[in-house]
Parts: sequence; C-alpha cells; structure tokens
Amino acid sequence: MEISRKNRRLIHTIVFLVLPLTAFILFVGFPLYWIFITAFKPESEISSRNVSYWPREFTFANFGEAWKNAGFSIYFKNSLVMTLIGIVLILVVSIMTGYVLARYKFKGKSIVYLILLCTQFIPGAMLLTPMFIMFSRFHLLNNVVALALINTTFQIPFNSILMSGFISGIDYGIEEAAQIDGCSRVGAIVRVILPLLKPGMVTVAAYGFIACWNEFLFAFMFTTKQASYTLSVGLKSLIGEYAMNYGQLAAGAVMAVIPVTILFINMQKHLIAGIGAGAVKG
Repeated sequence: MEISRKNRRLIHTIVFLVLPLTAFILFVGFPLYWIFITAFKPESEISSRNVSYWPREFTFANFGEAWKNAGFSIYFKNSLVMTLIGIVLILVVSIMTGYVLARYKFKGKSIVYLILLCTQFIPGAMLLTPMFIMFSRFHLLNNVVALALINTTFQIPFNSILMSGFISGIDYGIEEAAQIDGCSRVGAIVRVILPLLKPGMVTVAAYGFIACWNEFLFAFMFTTKQASYTLSVGLKSLIGEYAMNYGQLAAGAVMAVIPVTILFINMQKHLIAGIGAGAVKG
C-alpha cells in the first residue's frame, strides 16, 4: 500500500508539475533561444534552407549594423531618457500619494483607493484617440518627455497603492519623534521616512523601469520621426512590407532585453517582497 502511494505521488508530480513546467519552459524559452542564436548568425546562414540550432560561424556584425546603420543607438538613448524621466516622476508622485493614503484619514479615502484600482481596468487603447488629439494640439508628438509623462500617468495608481503599503509598515512614532525634535513634516519625511523607504523605492523604480522600457503602444502612435523612436518602435520599424533583416532584428531584440534581464536578476527579491508588502499592509 505504501509503494502504491509513492507511485501515485510520483505520477501526480510528473503529470501535474513536471510536464506542464517542461511544456511552459519550451513554449517560452525556445523562441528566446532562437532569437539569441539568430543574432549571432551571418545572413547567409539565417536565410539558408538548412536549419541550424547553433551558429556554425559566430559573428557580431548584426549588432554593429543594428547599432550604427539601423539607428539602435538613437533608439536606445531615447528609451533610456524616457525611462529615467519616468522613474523619477513615478517615484516622486507615488511617494507623495502613498504618504497621503497611509498617514491621513479623510472622508472618501476608500473611494480614492477604489478609483486608483479601477484605473487599472481601463485599456490604454481606449484613450489613444483623445490623447493623440490633445498631444497633437499641444505639439507634443515625437517628444520623449511626453512619452515619459504618459507612462507615468498609467503607472502612478498601482505604484501609489504599493508605496502606501510600504509607508504603512513604518512606525508613525518614529516620524512623531523627529517632529518633536524640531523637524517639520516635510523634514521628517526626508530625513526619517525616505531612508527607511529604500526597499519600497527600489521596488517601485524596478516596476517603473520595466513598464517604461517595454512600452510600445503609445510610443508607436505618438512618434512619427525615426529620431524619436524608442527601442520597441525601432524593432517594429525593421519589419518591412516586402523584406526583413532577421539578423538585425534579432540583435536589436537582444539589446532591448538585456537591461531588463539584468535588472530583474538583481531585483527579483525586492520585486517579490514589494508585492507582498504592498498587498498586506495599508
């Protein structure tokens, strides 16, 4: 009887855990692997009918051509500037909003939370037409700063709620003690709250970076000049109607993925802890 139970557990583990995980890893991992090896293949090997699952001849020419000739140096700079501006704005506004939600008691506070949550259910595509008209009238098309403002607007609700969870976890007595010692409320926030809020700031900054760096829809709709393209739009521009340079496209995709991958590897503990802290507090 004991052996049969062990066999059942083994079968259940294989059927419900090992096989689904293996299928998921193959489904997600193989396309990434194929993009990676394609970036290092010469054009003759990419277009060859003989499929190779590993480059016969490694080359970095695709990266050089994508960076210099395809304009990825410009796209990378635009994405970096947009992302950095977005992170700063997201942090500043989220800290202020999160502080109000965590420390102040006022009528309609639950409604404010509800409104912030409901904004997450609004698809961005629904706002494309009115936002395009508004940005066009204010001459904000092909503007990296305008794209950062759009990303900030969509990221503030979630990150404000997340930040309020972190601030709620800081004992208010510490802040009161600082005010008794002569600090103003703003001084107490800067000198006491912000140093203790570093894990939350890292989490919000990481989520903001990933969201801004990967944003495509608004960048695609609000940029018409190549000099204003971000990485995601630049990758789309390589897909022509009649021809496509797969080597440059794969190299550009690898360059776009590397910063997010490095960030996630280094910050995954903070991201997971941040979700837990923001969910259970406040």
